[in-house]
Amino acid sequence: MKAGDELPPLTIPVTRTLIVAGALASRDYQDVHHDAEAAREKGSPDIFMNILTTNGLVGRYLTDHFGPHCTLRKVAIRLGAPNYPGDTMVLSGTVTEVTGDGTAVVRIVGANGIGHHVTGTVTVSLPEGAV
Repeated sequence: MKAGDELPPLTIPVTRTLIVAGALASRDYQDVHHDAEAAREKGSPDIFMNILTTNGLVGRYLTDHFGPHCTLRKVAIRLGAPNYPGDTMVLSGTVTEVTGDGTAVVRIVGANGIGHHVTGTVTVSLPEGAV
């Protein structure tokens, strides 16, 4: 692995169930994540994914690639375009830095039909011999 390496993309269908289940699992009871009528009253066309679900999906993307023994050391992400039901988010990553101590920095982008839902970097410690 070296700087510039690209991770294979991960396509995630954004379903109503995923949005609601993610909000409930993270104890985010804000109505905009489960009540379409309330979301519309607040100016959104529908319910939308919360940041904790997005954070979990970013973590899954990296552990799917690097394996269950990698450790996420720092997750620095920012939300952009909302993830609405019926859309698809495609996560992609590029290794930007690899150090001799088994640490890699990965630039993450999660794009949907509107634009970039999530962008940022994740610092990952890899098991010995993985770098």
